[in-house]
Amino acid sequence: MPPTRGRPIALKILILLLVPLLSLVGLWAFAAGLTGGDGVRLLAINDLAGNLAIPSEQVNIHLQNERLVSTQFLATGKGAGKVAQQRKSTDQAMATFRRLARVQQDLTPAMTTQLNALNTKLGGLPDLRRAVDGGTAAPLDIVEGYSQIVDASFRMYDAMVLVPDMSLYKQARAITMLGEAKDMLSREQAVIAVVLAKGKVEPRERGAFTAMVATRRLLYSQALSHLDDELRGPYERLSASPVYREFVRTEDTIRTRTAAIGLPPTAATWPVDAQNLWQAVEDNQSAAVRGITARVTPTAIGMLVKLGVAGGVGLIAVIASIVLSLRFRRRLVSELAGLRDAATELAEVRLAELVRRLRKNVDPPKPEEVAPLKVRTSTSEVSDIVQAFNEVQSTAVEAALGQAKLRYGVSQVFVNLARRNQSLLHRQLLQLDSMERATEEPETLADLFKLDHLTTRMRRHAESLIILSDQAPGRGWRNPVPVHDVLRAAVAEVEEYERVEVLQPPPVSLLGSVVTDVAHLVAELVENATLFSPPQTKVDVRSSSTAHGLMIEIEDRGLGLPRVELDELNERLSTVPEFDLAQSDRLGLFVVGRLASRHGIKVTLAPSPYGGLTAMVALPSSLLAGQPVLSGR
Repeated sequence: MPPTRGRPIALKILILLLVPLLSLVGLWAFAAGLTGGDGVRLLAINDLAGNLAIPSEQVNIHLQNERLVSTQFLATGKGAGKVAQQRKSTDQAMATFRRLARVQQDLTPAMTTQLNALNTKLGGLPDLRRAVDGGTAAPLDIVEGYSQIVDASFRMYDAMVLVPDMSLYKQARAITMLGEAKDMLSREQAVIAVVLAKGKVEPRERGAFTAMVATRRLLYSQALSHLDDELRGPYERLSASPVYREFVRTEDTIRTRTAAIGLPPTAATWPVDAQNLWQAVEDNQSAAVRGITARVTPTAIGMLVKLGVAGGVGLIAVIASIVLSLRFRRRLVSELAGLRDAATELAEVRLAELVRRLRKNVDPPKPEEVAPLKVRTSTSEVSDIVQAFNEVQSTAVEAALGQAKLRYGVSQVFVNLARRNQSLLHRQLLQLDSMERATEEPETLADLFKLDHLTTRMRRHAESLIILSDQAPGRGWRNPVPVHDVLRAAVAEVEEYERVEVLQPPPVSLLGSVVTDVAHLVAELVENATLFSPPQTKVDVRSSSTAHGLMIEIEDRGLGLPRVELDELNERLSTVPEFDLAQSDRLGLFVVGRLASRHGIKVTLAPSPYGGLTAMVALPSSLLAGQPVLSGR
């Protein structure tokens, strides 16, 4: 007997239009409070600027000056008077900042956290000064110590930039980035002082200076891209000025200078070039801060006016609508809520669990896994929707089961073909090895080596199919194998292996059970590096011990990838990837993801300073076997 049909939904549709008005009350109140709060917070930004931003900026300026004179004192042994005088100025600025910071009220939790972090860093300034006075630290270490304090102030600025107006927020954030770029310029001044004192550019100074230059230019270009014409104009004029171009040439000279070459005759003007640019940047930064602060109050007033007009009209409409909708809401909301809960449980729990189970087990579903939806309703249309959901469930289950069987069949085909190829290739490698041992003719031996290398690559591709099918390759080692041998074996499986340079790794070994998978993972990443970089460039493979295991870095000098695509690839590598036949061009990444997930390895792609990519492979300590031993199959 068919279920009794309830009242038609046509009448209830009219009522349904009134139901959301109950939520509209809360939404209206929330929007009004949020918008009003945004306006009030905008008006309070002037207090934040006066009590936190401007005083801390003065502290930063004095810290930057103290960093410079302290570095000069360490490098040359001269200028103790300047150091003492600058420290007094810094202490005065710090006292003013702390006094005004105690007055500031209504700080957000994020601002309070960053302010406390800044005060903690400032508390470590005496230790830093004692290191300078005692001459127990290298100049670059002193530069880094002061830089950490300044960085803490910029993190506080980030927490302060909570402007609800998106356009104003972008401008304020860009100005903060310009402040960071200005600090990078100050750090470069300190390194220049060290270089001039030594009379040469040593590797450590060149490396630190190169990183500072890259960061400054990146921050500068990104910030200018977000500034509007009014605020960007002075910076664009500065970029085109002789002062800026001269300093850029100075940066390029230091970055490319080696200790053996020495300094050019123009090195004497480097401090002057840096100081001239610093003064110009300082003037532009002060003008930009004043300009953005002047925009805050008009924006806040405009927001409050719009809130008053829209809020008043909205309140009247909400009150009128509530009176009409209260009497009709309960029954329909109950029916729709039941349907929603049942459909949500079907989509997010039952079907999800069934699909997850079918990926590993292709047995037909049990009755409780495909039980029909049960929703109490008196509306005929809602009953029809429930029936439709039940039919959709049956169709979805059949489709999922068919797809699971197809995936399982494809996987078995992959494994079968790959196992056969693997066996044949192994026999071919043994035959080639015998032929190589039996011949002494150089040309014949070279050809045999090429065939051996080609067969090795073919074997790796066969193993990739096995890995994609969640199976383990047949090859294995009983004993631990040194990391150096594993890396060399991985490089040997790459077509352009002669372009790859393996730097000396630390003296550790990998467990024999993971050697094949780690070598395969590294080979896939190295091959990607060679494929997507110019043929005349090198690919560097570095490794170093960490507190949690071993880090392997594979760096190419190609064109790199856009940030969006890079984030997408890293997201895929951080989870267990599901192989998609439609994306066979990324087969290597699927293999890397499967191997990394199998052994708890973390693989991350990051931009390289040379313009390409750096693949970082973090091997956990559980895969390491301590001191190296002789490898054995």
